[in-house]
Amino acid sequence: MSKKILVLAGDGIGPEIVAEAIKVLDALQAEGAIDVTMEEALVGGAAYDDCGDPLPAATLEAAKASDAVLLGAVGGPKWEPLHFSKRPERGLLGLRAGLGLFANLRPAFLYPQLADASTLKSEVVSGLDIMIVRELTGGIYFGEPRGVETLESGERYGYNTLCYKESEVERICRVAYDIAMKRGKRVCSVDKANVLEVTEMWREVAIETAADYPEIELSHMYVDNASMQLVRAPKQFDVMVTTNMFGDILSDCAAMLTGSIGMLPSASLNAEGQGMYEPIHGSAPDIAGRGIANPLATILSVAMMLRYSLDAGEAADRIEAAVSKVLDQGLRTGDIMSEGMRQVGTAEMGDAVVAALRA
Repeated sequence: MSKKILVLAGDGIGPEIVAEAIKVLDALQAEGAIDVTMEEALVGGAAYDDCGDPLPAATLEAAKASDAVLLGAVGGPKWEPLHFSKRPERGLLGLRAGLGLFANLRPAFLYPQLADASTLKSEVVSGLDIMIVRELTGGIYFGEPRGVETLESGERYGYNTLCYKESEVERICRVAYDIAMKRGKRVCSVDKANVLEVTEMWREVAIETAADYPEIELSHMYVDNASMQLVRAPKQFDVMVTTNMFGDILSDCAAMLTGSIGMLPSASLNAEGQGMYEPIHGSAPDIAGRGIANPLATILSVAMMLRYSLDAGEAADRIEAAVSKVLDQGLRTGDIMSEGMRQVGTAEMGDAVVAALRA
């Protein structure tokens, strides 16, 4: 039975990188390796420009009716003057909330061909393979009350609320533990339990839930120390699980260990296995339209989509192998360029992955 994919190219470099991911899907479809139908819709700044809403009702309904969503990126300085409720990022948050995408999986994997591209010494990062599991629909990004008010004194007062229910913590911890059982069976739960009562509860629930996973080695780390340890000795981590905001920050930090944020995919899953898949690098408006963006994170997001939502693990393996083969060939976009390699643009890199798939 054909699976439905909703394609949301979004803003900035989104349309360019998504176009290359679609080439890969089309190649797999043409040979019968997958059976999918694709529908396109607007989100983010592009949607606001079209209808004044960063998440049109039709887009959300199409997302709910799909088996998976492939997203490029949203946002850019063009829309920063808009009211907070109309900014492109509200479309992204609305998708996460509307689909119940509570578990964000962000791998930080270093391809051996790119060891020299990292800003850290190769001996520190060689062999790096971390999975960061980030809670995605709770925490300070969604907590109420929130806003900016003017006090009687005339001074503005801004506030956001960090809040979690016990059940929200338990379900994200279970995702992390299940993933760890298929990896190194080690989980580091990252919190700020020495200062924040919410994350003190987080730690307690993480420990209680781990009782159902006796093979898991659970450790705990304050977020400030975790950020330092990611740079000092990143290979100590296997799976990390943490809150929405902490995960947002730590996963971007981990991304640079791999040589470029342009290499890292992500998956956001709900309880039914439906997911939204996107590169973590953002819309990069400064290079949009120049044909130089790295499409590999988006292509690798397609591999995650096939594995986690579309039950096509073999095709996912082939995509990842094709990306590795292209790197072996010495092809590099500007963000991962090193001496002796051949620099290519967005479309040429996508074409190379397709060629490697067909070889």
